Amino acid sequence: MNSDSDLQIAGDILEVPHLLQAPREHPATVAEFVGLARSVAADRSQWEHLVRYDATSRWYHRLRTGPGYEVWLLSWVPGQGSGPHDHGRSSGVLTVLEGALTERTERGSRVLGAGSQRVFAPGYVHDVVNDALEPAVSLHVYHPGLTEMPMHDSPRCAAVVPVP
Repeated sequence: MNSDSDLQIAGDILEVPHLLQAPREHPATVAEFVGLARSVAADRSQWEHLVRYDATSRWYHRLRTGPGYEVWLLSWVPGQGSGPHDHGRSSGVLTVLEGALTERTERGSRVLGAGSQRVFAPGYVHDVVNDALEPAVSLHVYHPGLTEMPMHDSPRCAAVVPVP
């Protein structure tokens, strides 16, 4: 049996610092944006005290900005929805923090409970609605920062059809 481990053969990675990537201060990949959303979601002290509910329109608050991205906090009372829209040239991560939201797309709909995340690319059309009887709170990360939100006609988003 060979007693050499991979580490012994390759050497100690800490001895070759030129191979290590410096940790980034700001996210730059989809995985890092998902991680940012999860870390903000997990730290309720960053957002819980800011949440407001408005029966006349969706409430929103920009939590954070960084180079080329924004983090938004939104609340949804029962019945409130976004209407079918896309996010222009922005990609995004939607994370449900509290309650449940229904996302409708041309492929159907799905209920997103607390902790659920959706990642989307530019041009992704969806309608997000609070179909529940309780308020909901969501976190949205956009890269690049959201500069437009074109609205679409309803037929592009399907009616409520269960998605497996």
